[in-house]
Amino acid sequence: MSVPDLRVGIVGFGWMGQVHARAFSRLPHHYPAAPLRPRLVAVADTADDDRLSRAVDAYGVEHLMSDWRDLVVRDDVDLVCVTGPNYIHRDVAVAAARAGKHLWVEKPAGRSSAETWEIAHAADAAGVQTAVGFNYRNAPAAELAKSLVDTGRVGAVTNVLVRFLADYSAHPQGALSWRFRNELAGSGVLGDLVSHAADLARHVAGDITDLVADDACFIAQRPQALGAASHFSRGGAGPLLQVENEDWVAALLRFGSGARGVLEASRVAVGEQCTYGIEVHGTTGAFAWDFRRMGQLEVCLDQDYQNASYSTVFVGPGGGETASFQPGAGIAMSYDDLKVIEAHRLVLSIADGTSRGATIHDAVVAARTLDAMLESIAERKWVSL
Repeated sequence: MSVPDLRVGIVGFGWMGQVHARAFSRLPHHYPAAPLRPRLVAVADTADDDRLSRAVDAYGVEHLMSDWRDLVVRDDVDLVCVTGPNYIHRDVAVAAARAGKHLWVEKPAGRSSAETWEIAHAADAAGVQTAVGFNYRNAPAAELAKSLVDTGRVGAVTNVLVRFLADYSAHPQGALSWRFRNELAGSGVLGDLVSHAADLARHVAGDITDLVADDACFIAQRPQALGAASHFSRGGAGPLLQVENEDWVAALLRFGSGARGVLEASRVAVGEQCTYGIEVHGTTGAFAWDFRRMGQLEVCLDQDYQNASYSTVFVGPGGGETASFQPGAGIAMSYDDLKVIEAHRLVLSIADGTSRGATIHDAVVAARTLDAMLESIAERKWVSL
């Protein structure tokens, strides 16, 4: 029996747009029973490099265009992926939803909670399904961690530590791209990494109700970007320009359960590359997960209150979505695999109308958390969400 096509258009074909393209291309390999088969119909990008020819040569994209407005209204597109910079998220996603297209939007889904809510409102009004790129929650070990909280295996959660530290902007000659300008990005490390951290903390440990935050900009000036700039691009030899947003953020958190938490994120942390993870302590146990060892969960369970120790669980085919990728425990999964999981959950949601995985409403909660941090920083006070 033939499987119906899910016709996909991608707006923005940089690294993340290509990650989405790979996820859809690989979906039938890992989920052969998926009810829809993705087909890459169109890509919209204004790039002046070879990425558009790569879209055809490597991914089999059928149509290329420079204006996203032409893509979102195509009759032969069912789903639009929004993978460009933050400043296009709202406009593209709202237009696509109003045209009746399902949405896969990368975080932070806009430059503020107001923009994220506009996307959510348009999607709800159109009755389309959504996914948002909070991929870290899809790691099988992170899902096991969540289950330890949900089933009470660690007792009542007492304290949470979530850290997202990176060095991608640590070089003082790093180019001043759109990410460092508030008009284009909305915020700095808040939108880039804290959005992930806030979602992971909430997903694993429950709703955040109150917070107090602080921020800092450690590299106040950067050289101008030369053309399209990635996270890691170096700038030119011209005058230095002012950085408009934060390099580092930390917050104290209160959860609805009564637990307390600490969140820290940095884009200029020398010595740290993708140091993303969460630690949770409860009244009877604890666990810790680190994205760099994605298939492992350090657990402290079923022991005495004192002198207890951790052991390592290598998540196997019975955990999360591991069985769709690897046949045994200890065989590593990848970042791209998490995006295949994300794509599959969206495909299932579109097929039967029941939302799965992180949706635009999860992005709204994360965006409101970021706005609360900005309010706390500006007014030097605790803020309730």
